Amino acid sequence: MSDYKLFESEYKFMELIWAHAPINSTELVKLCTEELGWKKSTTYTVLRKLCERGITKNVEAIVTYIVPREEIQRQESKAFLDKTFNGSLPLFLASFLKKETLSEQELKELKRIINESTNEAED
Repeated sequence: MSDYKLFESEYKFMELIWAHAPINSTELVKLCTEELGWKKSTTYTVLRKLCERGITKNVEAIVTYIVPREEIQRQESKAFLDKTFNGSLPLFLASFLKKETLSEQELKELKRIINESTNEAED
């Protein structure tokens, strides 16, 4: 599995690609100018680097992603847990919940996610 660590500016760029792919590279430049304040050269430089890293592709001026948002989020979340909480999700939750209270809906959602995860692990 590859490491798809993104800098903050790359992540914002990827958000545009995930939302609009497939997108013509000229349209992507316009979108980056409007949304990120980037120049054409910046957009093409970042796009080229992400293509080289196997995260995006640009074929005949049509840009799309290779790596889905969920994969990037999963890897970034794991890196955060590893760095900040020694890889411990329970330690993260305990720390988070010391200052935050969850709504009934959030609790139900967490229970659902845990149950689904547990069922998938058993299969």
